[in-house]
Amino acid sequence: MTSSIIDSKLFAPLFHSNEMQAVFNDDARVEAYLETEAALARVQAKLGLIPALAAEQIDQAAKSVEIDMDRLASDTGTVGYPILGLVRQLAGAAGEDAGGYVHWGATTQDIMDTATVLQIRKGLELIGRDLDRVEKALMVLARDHRDTVMAGRTHLQHALPITFGYKAAIWLESIRRAQSRLQEMRPRVLNAQLWGAAGTLASIGNNAELLTGSLAQELGLFTTIAPWHSTRDGFAEVGCGLALMTGSLGKIAFDIMIMCMDEISETAEPFVKDRGASSTMPQKRNPISCEVIRGCNLGVGKAAAMLMDAQEADFERATGPWHAEWIGLPQAFVLAHCALSQAVYLLEGLEVFPDRMAQNLDISKGLIVAESAMMALAPYVGRQSAHDIVYDACREAQRSGGSLYETMVKNEEVTRHINAEQLKTVLSPSSYLGLSQHIVDRVLTG
Repeated sequence: MTSSIIDSKLFAPLFHSNEMQAVFNDDARVEAYLETEAALARVQAKLGLIPALAAEQIDQAAKSVEIDMDRLASDTGTVGYPILGLVRQLAGAAGEDAGGYVHWGATTQDIMDTATVLQIRKGLELIGRDLDRVEKALMVLARDHRDTVMAGRTHLQHALPITFGYKAAIWLESIRRAQSRLQEMRPRVLNAQLWGAAGTLASIGNNAELLTGSLAQELGLFTTIAPWHSTRDGFAEVGCGLALMTGSLGKIAFDIMIMCMDEISETAEPFVKDRGASSTMPQKRNPISCEVIRGCNLGVGKAAAMLMDAQEADFERATGPWHAEWIGLPQAFVLAHCALSQAVYLLEGLEVFPDRMAQNLDISKGLIVAESAMMALAPYVGRQSAHDIVYDACREAQRSGGSLYETMVKNEEVTRHINAEQLKTVLSPSSYLGLSQHIVDRVLTG
């Protein structure tokens, strides 16, 4: 039994990611600790800080030791951190002589932070892989629907005609920005931590200034020129990057969810028997992926806020904010990848209904291109006068139930400048798309 939705077997098909769970579960966490301890021993031997034979034995022990997880959990509960218990077991596995050099000169947070960075790196790789799939799916939608005319909406009302490809291109650009952020932050986030008890490496002595950089190189990480034990902006940044990404996914999901409404019906989630079904209303086909994405977005945002709050670390080692990171980081990554997985499913199989989009364009009977009429009339009577004329025509069309064309074609203030045939063109949604298709082309080639 579990009380957490991200570990729940019941909700696993929705709020779960087996791959990301495997990066942040206890086994992966301990494996990262051992990888860090082994790398530490190897570089210390290269720098002459510990005997080479001891480093070999520590390295082999780290690869072969079977950690007693119950014992480690008990030690963690007593000590408050898992590293002391882990070091005891690793030292025992390395043998009496070599075991004395395990964790040489390091502090608990060195190992935990560096191991967490290794987990973050793996997590970002998974995120990047599925972001690529979302990008490709949106590229297909933008290309295939470059010329599919639909209603653009502002304040949930018809505004101007656009194309569905244009809408997909806007979504696509936000996803690309998310990709860029997550890539650009890597040198600021993926840093090894090895600075000793108070960040001075006083325990190392000779060659201390070479140790952190050597460990970073050994693990394929970056390094800072000063310790970051109590300056936690790196972890806060990765949380914010994930939150911005899921925010972009949430915007896409919200748009699609509204477009799935019966009154609009311009899109539908991929059909799978019983998906989104109701226990009592047989007709229901609820937008489940959209709902899960939005729920994950809220969770990632709260986790990111926790990581931002954790930046208030006191002095040279935090008393509590550090512990909050242990809660927030796994939650941010698991829920972010869950949102991404749902977005891949949603966008790769999204059903789009151009005919319905065309029907919806006509429900206002031409009012959606009122701006087109105003701008066509403006060169003759001035913009404000044109606005007033078309405004009155819109109100008359709404009162009478007729179309904007029928109202305006009877107005001499209009027809003395624009004849009936010209007015039909002016009031055609497909003739007032502005840069919609141009923007699609630029995004697809950008």
